[in-house]
Amino acid sequence: MKIKWLGHACFLITSDTGTKLITDPYTPEEDLTYGEIKESADIVTVSHDHLDHNNAAAVQGNPRVISQAVTAEIEGIKLKGVPAYHDDAVGEMRGKNTIFCFEIDGIRVCHLGDLGHLLSDKQVAELGKVDILLVPVGGFYTIDAKVAGQVCNQLKPKIIIPMHFRNDRCDYPVAGVDEFLRGRKDVSRLDASEVEFKAEQLSTSTQIMVLKPAL
Repeated sequence: MKIKWLGHACFLITSDTGTKLITDPYTPEEDLTYGEIKESADIVTVSHDHLDHNNAAAVQGNPRVISQAVTAEIEGIKLKGVPAYHDDAVGEMRGKNTIFCFEIDGIRVCHLGDLGHLLSDKQVAELGKVDILLVPVGGFYTIDAKVAGQVCNQLKPKIIIPMHFRNDRCDYPVAGVDEFLRGRKDVSRLDASEVEFKAEQLSTSTQIMVLKPAL
C-alpha cells in the first residue's frame, strides 16, 4: 500500500492491486495554494462539508463518494466511518466530522478529518486497532499539537503522519508542524510525498513521518 500526501488533509492511498482512494480533497484558494487536484480515484471520502475538504468533483474517474459514517467494502477496501465533531462543543461551533478508517492490504489506516476534540472511549473502541494515523495538528480549526498528541496516545498507532498544518502553501491561522514534533522521538522529515508500507514491515514502536506535499 502507498500513501501520498497531496496537501492539507488530502491523501491518495493506493492498494497493492491498484485501487485508489482520496481523502478530503480541497479547493485551492487565496490562503490554500496547494495545486489543483487532478488525480483519479475509485473512492473519495469527505469528513465534512467545508471547501478545504469537500471538493470531490475535482477527483477524476467517477469515484464513489462517501461522506457519511457508514461501513462498507469497496473494491477490496474495508471502510468504516465513525461520527465525531469539528470542535470541542459537540458541533455547536463548526458542526460534525466523520473519522474514516480503512483496511487495505492488511494495514489499518485512520484519517481523523477535522477532529476538534479528544476521543471518547466509545469512539476509540469503534475505531479499533490503528496502524497508520493521519492526524491534524495545527489547531484553531482542529485539535492542536497537545491534543493531537493525546489522541495519538489514545489510538497508539505505529505510524503517525501529521496533516492540516501551516506551511508555505497553507496560510490559515494554524500552527506549523514543529509544535507537534517538539520533544518527540523517532521523527522523520521525508523529502518525498509518497511512502510505501507493508504490513509485515511496520515498526513495533511509534514513528512520526512528515511528508512533503505533492501539489
